[in-house]
Amino acid sequence: MKLIKTEEAVGQVLCHDITQIIRGVKKGPVFKKGHIITPEDIPVLLSVGKENIYIWEKDENMLHENEAAMVLCEICRGENMHSSPLSEGKTELFADIDGLFRVNREKLLKLNSIGEIIISCRFGNTPVKKGDKLAGMRVIPLVIEKEKMERAKKVSSPIFEISPYILKRAAIVVTGSEVKKGLIKDDFSPVIKEKLREYGVGVDEVITAGDDGNFITGSINRLIENGAEMVLCTGGMSVDPDDRTPLAIRNTGAEAAVYGVPVLPGAMFMLAYKGDVPVMGLPGCVMYSERTVFDLVLPRIIAGERLCREDFVPLGEGGLCLSCPVCNYPRCGFGKGR
Repeated sequence: MKLIKTEEAVGQVLCHDITQIIRGVKKGPVFKKGHIITPEDIPVLLSVGKENIYIWEKDENMLHENEAAMVLCEICRGENMHSSPLSEGKTELFADIDGLFRVNREKLLKLNSIGEIIISCRFGNTPVKKGDKLAGMRVIPLVIEKEKMERAKKVSSPIFEISPYILKRAAIVVTGSEVKKGLIKDDFSPVIKEKLREYGVGVDEVITAGDDGNFITGSINRLIENGAEMVLCTGGMSVDPDDRTPLAIRNTGAEAAVYGVPVLPGAMFMLAYKGDVPVMGLPGCVMYSERTVFDLVLPRIIAGERLCREDFVPLGEGGLCLSCPVCNYPRCGFGKGR
């Protein structure tokens, strides 16, 4: 890359895009990288403030920003996503499917620590829709040392993944004697069904079990035997002696992954696994709060991820829902802990 006076640049090849900004009208490249400068281009270049201009001068030890951006794209891009066309040395990734966006944070940190490399993305472990923007990447200088890009290539790819939703059928066990006796309406199941519908999951069966622990246990086992891919138990999740759902879940033979999580609302959430089938105990807040821990873990579970206690510990930072008057989830900090 060589800097020369613009008036002397006729016949030379531009090594970077030339951007023109007209407020309220235009922001974009007026000349693209690789353009051969003509006499007619000189006044235009001068009008955008380019009294001197960089032309391409081959250096075997350097990579142009566009080439480097493509290297970063290939390192970052996983399945089920595509990149935008290169423009001014940067590119972006977009989702090809609905699914769970996942980020290898350790690898992302390594790449951003190399220097003169920028990769920015949305939070990992969050649901995305087809067409959503996932990440952007570029290098800072117009040209970058090949050695830095070789270091970047050593960070195994991909950095980003989209896991498709694979669980499609669920079942619900409604607890509470007041519901079974018809004293109050079951308002919990409709909430759960609507949240599942967001991810294309249907509900095959709803059993109203009351507060009989043995009946709750038997209901869970029967639903799993009948092919339920996940079972959700509503209510009865506190430590009060008449709240029997946690023990009933354990009595199925399910292995408890976590009971009690550092998220508000939703602290009394329980997740267990009967074989490969997730069984969840949902505290009452899931019924009346806009978003809870259930919203944070549901897309991960539907995407087939098997969670353990260690997956919940980092949620303490960012695990406090601020109960905004207008809920903007997931465009907020709720559940974005590391």
